[in-house]
Amino acid sequence: MTSSPLIGVLALQGDVKEHELALEAVGAHTTRVRAVEDLKAIDGLVIPGGESTTMSNLAIRMGLLEPLRAVSSAGMPMYGSCAGMIMLANTVIDARPDQQTIGGLDVTVRRNAFGRQIDSFEIDLEIPAVGELPFRAVFIRAPLVESPGPGVEVLSTLRRGGAAGTIVAVRQGVRLATSFHPELTGDTRIHDLFVQIVRQCS
Repeated sequence: MTSSPLIGVLALQGDVKEHELALEAVGAHTTRVRAVEDLKAIDGLVIPGGESTTMSNLAIRMGLLEPLRAVSSAGMPMYGSCAGMIMLANTVIDARPDQQTIGGLDVTVRRNAFGRQIDSFEIDLEIPAVGELPFRAVFIRAPLVESPGPGVEVLSTLRRGGAAGTIVAVRQGVRLATSFHPELTGDTRIHDLFVQIVRQCS
């Protein structure tokens, strides 16, 4: 693989442009994924935030869900932020009964775990995988990881409601997910980590 992988951003809704800018800032090329044929040329995929039920329904309507599951099963690196984390999760709590996900990330997540839009907040997190400096994280109607599977690495936790250890960033092999929105901060270290994962898959 070249030093500049081609990373797709699932362009059904959400912060598509912001993810593109962050990926390009760390040396990747980007393209928007809206159709099955868009999956054929990419080296990795970012699934942005948005509304996970809507995103799932759009993926089904556009014939994308099964192809996304197929490329995930084949080992394509994927990174999901906020609703993207939900889309990658094997199990979702508080989801609509008919909601479907891409799956492949062995976690159970809870939707809207931090409350409504008005309850959005920012906080500094320790994420050793991206360096010693704190990472300013933006949480907007965010999910959390209720339980990770045995092969899942916890990258970051925060204190929530007086309880320590709320899991907000995980990695399982070539899959990366965060409850928060790094694309909104100008800090590209999460995107750089994902690009490194993609490069290592060559």
